[in-house]
Amino acid sequence: MVQITLQVTEQLAQQLEPMSDWLSTILELSLIRFKTPAVQTASEIMDFLASNPTSDDLLNFHVSDRAQERLQRLLAINQAGMASAEEQAELDEISQIEHVIIMLKAQALESSKRN
Repeated sequence: MVQITLQVTEQLAQQLEPMSDWLSTILELSLIRFKTPAVQTASEIMDFLASNPTSDDLLNFHVSDRAQERLQRLLAINQAGMASAEEQAELDEISQIEHVIIMLKAQALESSKRN
């Protein structure tokens, strides 16, 4: 892992402090450069991580019903072979989000086993 040092204002440092454990993940999600409605799902996750969740909170986390319903709809459209380029791009972005969440949950599970 690489450590990066940033200079930020005191005000921003105070805002970042509660989410320091999750800052790298929030940055990773931000860098995906969402171009579809998947950004709403990413925002939900970033808001959740900004609340400084415990490992148990993370293991129990699920995106909103709205996000789950959208994913189910996209998967059905894709399975029927009717997904537009935009819908396929959204599925790809959701896949990236899901990968990040799976990795976080795996880390949280490993951490909870050690404690």
